[in-house]
Amino acid sequence: MKTDRFQLAIAFSLIAIGISLRLLPHPANFAPITAIAIFGGAVLPRRAAVWVPLAAMMVSDLFIGFYDIIWVTWACYAVIALASHYWLRTLTLRRGVAVTLSASLFFFIVTNFAVWAASGMYAHTWHGFIQCYIMAVPFFRNTLASDLVYTAVLFGLYALAGVGVQRAIKTSAQLAR
Repeated sequence: MKTDRFQLAIAFSLIAIGISLRLLPHPANFAPITAIAIFGGAVLPRRAAVWVPLAAMMVSDLFIGFYDIIWVTWACYAVIALASHYWLRTLTLRRGVAVTLSASLFFFIVTNFAVWAASGMYAHTWHGFIQCYIMAVPFFRNTLASDLVYTAVLFGLYALAGVGVQRAIKTSAQLAR
């Protein structure tokens, strides 16, 4: 029961953080949604891990606006959450960094392919394909930086909270003696 409430609190907090940080002014592509998908995948049940970043995206996109490849973006976050749920069952720094880097690269490759294929911004030629990815590199820098920063912050806060809870339990056990 307490675990369910704790996980529910985490889920709603992540949704609120995701919405808030997407709506507040920020550099282009510097958003916490990938980190939320990674973190949620590691600490929440699988279904919640998928729906938390999607809920944050759906609500914030209501305010920001919808776009041609919205379903691709949302699907990427669902895949990242599922992959994180699998790969971060055993959480280590190496795995966390590898998953974060992989998620950033996956998102970059898939969403820019969708931009090239569906937006009409680039010619449907090899040159247009390459140009699409070259033009996206500055956005990738921000994506990668935000994914690393926000993922580190979320896992860091979670670890600190865990230490705090463990200390409180230890202290209460000592007081009970």
